[in-house]
Amino acid sequence: MTNPPRPEVLRYTAFSSDPEGGNPAGVVLDATALDDSDMLAIAADLGYSESAFLTPAADGADGREGRAYDIRYFSPKAEVPFCGHATVASAIALAEQTGPGELVFTTRAGTVPVEVTREGGALRATLTSVEPHIEDIAEADLDEALAALDWPAADLDPAFPPRIAFAGARHLVLAAATRARLADLAYDFARLEALMHRLDLTTVQLVWRESATVFHVRDPFPVGGVVEDPATGAAAAAFGAYVRELGLAPEDAVLTLYQGADLGRPGELTVTLRAGDPRVRVSGAGTRIG
Repeated sequence: MTNPPRPEVLRYTAFSSDPEGGNPAGVVLDATALDDSDMLAIAADLGYSESAFLTPAADGADGREGRAYDIRYFSPKAEVPFCGHATVASAIALAEQTGPGELVFTTRAGTVPVEVTREGGALRATLTSVEPHIEDIAEADLDEALAALDWPAADLDPAFPPRIAFAGARHLVLAAATRARLADLAYDFARLEALMHRLDLTTVQLVWRESATVFHVRDPFPVGGVVEDPATGAAAAAFGAYVRELGLAPEDAVLTLYQGADLGRPGELTVTLRAGDPRVRVSGAGTRIG
């Protein structure tokens, strides 16, 4: 007997129309034949911050026939409950095969609708998060995070208090007072990883406010085996919930997040808040790599 061949692993970048920008993800459009160890091995071999593995949704799942999928996400080290950039990458990969329109992804965190549109010949995907929430962080845990980052507390922006935010995955939001502080990132990998495991964090969302609607962000991701994530849709969704709940943005707002420039992979994420809907929408372009 021989082992069945592994399915094709596609490579896409999300939150940029340039293959050299945004955040790359592996995408397997039919992972039916793969078990957990196979998916982890593929993700580790690729070395991207996350890869997505899709299977057709079970009968009766929400969404039109052929447009609904179960989706799982693996970093090189472990499975994560939700990943925004791999969701965008997967939606664009599907749209290239079956056309733009609405998709429904069932994730470990809940149901995530995605709409793919064509704008000026390019595809753009918008995901709608699960219902988010934020919570306080203990002072001792904040002190440990700052120590691991080697950030003095005086370098934080007092207008943006530290919080843990969730919109499918948990992220610690810390705001830098200056762009120079955000740019200077050299942290203790093992120390931050240990704290993040203890607090069940996926990334640390580091932000700097350029204007009322424009932010620059960076996301250390040691728990995934990656020093830094180039463009983080799940953290962008969590940040949208954070600014709305703390009254730092209107109930109806469109925010622009720039990420990846410090890594040489610039990307752009659009975060949309709607009055009366607690969920957060995150949009971005994407394209195939190679």
